[in-house]
Amino acid sequence: MSALILALAAGAVIGLALGALGGGGSVLAVPALIYLLGFSPVGATTASLVIVTLTSVTALVAHARDGNVRWRTGLLFAAAGIGPAMLGGALSARIPEAVLTAAFALVAGAAALRMLRSRTAMEGTVPARPGRAAAAGAGLGAVTGVLGVGGGFLAVPALVSVLGMRMRNAVGTSLLVITVNSLAALATRAGTVEGLDWAVVGPFIGAAILGAWDGKRLSVKVSAPTLQRIFALVLLAVAALMLIDAVV
Repeated sequence: MSALILALAAGAVIGLALGALGGGGSVLAVPALIYLLGFSPVGATTASLVIVTLTSVTALVAHARDGNVRWRTGLLFAAAGIGPAMLGGALSARIPEAVLTAAFALVAGAAALRMLRSRTAMEGTVPARPGRAAAAGAGLGAVTGVLGVGGGFLAVPALVSVLGMRMRNAVGTSLLVITVNSLAALATRAGTVEGLDWAVVGPFIGAAILGAWDGKRLSVKVSAPTLQRIFALVLLAVAALMLIDAVV
């Protein structure tokens, strides 16, 4: 029963982050699955991909209704990451668990610091460069495949700084990118999905989907910079704990 309650609580938080920020859910899902629910790093990254894919689709529908998804740009950005995501997914099972945990912590910490330093005043002023966009999309896909994260916490800053999107459009479009990349990474992990504990993962997904709808409503009421700073501080703390655990 305690595992069920933890799964529901963690799922609600992950969904809230995805719905409000267009990312960040998966970067919290992995440590929640490892430290709260006892998953191995490889199992946690696979379960995270399943959770984030289904939750992202839900949040994507909500943002699309408001016209905040740039479909063509998002699909092109995501297309550059499909190959790297599949390659990363195939390689992840061969990486030692301590290395996987440490790498995850470093990426999460870097993303948190970038969020804290970002200036939303620059939104919409950066000209899009196809080469940089393709490189950013490929890098995002690789991170998704190896670490089992949707990449929204990296996609939103990239869509703003590389493609010059406004924050609200970047949040909606990042959900499309997350969905495509996560599906590509899952395609290489089909065998590991069957071994997941669905008694835990199922409630986790349900709570995350409900949380995503609440997150979308929250994004309208609270400013994006405020949400981003709060999430960045939480993410930085989680990254520090994971890095300590991997090293000690």
